[in-house]
Amino acid sequence: MTTQTDINFSLDLSDQVALVTGASSGIGDRFARVLAKCGAKVIIAARRFDRLASLANEINKEGGICEPLELDMTDRDSIQNAVIEAKKHFGTINTLVNNAGVNNGGLATKQPYSEIDPVISTNLTGPYVLCCEIARDLIKEKKPGRIINVSSMMAFAVEHPGSAIYTTSKGGMVRLTEALAVEWATKGINVNCIAPGAVDTEMMDKVFETTGDFTELLPRKRMMVPDQLDSVLLFLVSPSSDCVTGAVIKIDDAQSPR
Repeated sequence: MTTQTDINFSLDLSDQVALVTGASSGIGDRFARVLAKCGAKVIIAARRFDRLASLANEINKEGGICEPLELDMTDRDSIQNAVIEAKKHFGTINTLVNNAGVNNGGLATKQPYSEIDPVISTNLTGPYVLCCEIARDLIKEKKPGRIINVSSMMAFAVEHPGSAIYTTSKGGMVRLTEALAVEWATKGINVNCIAPGAVDTEMMDKVFETTGDFTELLPRKRMMVPDQLDSVLLFLVSPSSDCVTGAVIKIDDAQSPR
């Protein structure tokens, strides 16, 4: 038996080239800043390029390395082209944060069917395609990698009506994580999932427009904020999680019933 005396954890991510989707606001914005602060070369992607350019400028001014990239997760050609363009900046992507997501609430019998595809494409189909594009390069080059999919506690606990499409897509993200973790285990690619509860972001502001502010109804009477997810992200991209794949880590501040 070997004895290990050093702590198996490092915040030095200088060997990582990371792609963060949905980085124009909220959790994606925060994750991009954290990865860059720890030395990763970061590609930030979303549809709102003006916001991405502003964020990249902030990160670079603070000493990070970041490039913005326009990406539409509902368009498979856009996804494939984004990976090609990202590689031109920093080389092969070995860390993917699949964070892009939309929530278009409405009662199932009243919601137009035309609203199904944009949610499923953004939250599930697009992330699946992106996972495959990243993994294909890593497998070809025989390199290890980390994929972190961002799901939601709504995948497990449906507390209010009107979210069938969203919860279905986020439940699919959990199962996708588990399936790809098995498929790519022998290739050295770890695939894990973060499932946050209600976080104070731009998306939650839109939810409040429909439901009202329900913060006082939560057990701790508070919303989570994006930086409270930092530690889980850093664990999943650090050497400490080398044996962790197919995991779904729930972070909800006791918001959801058990």
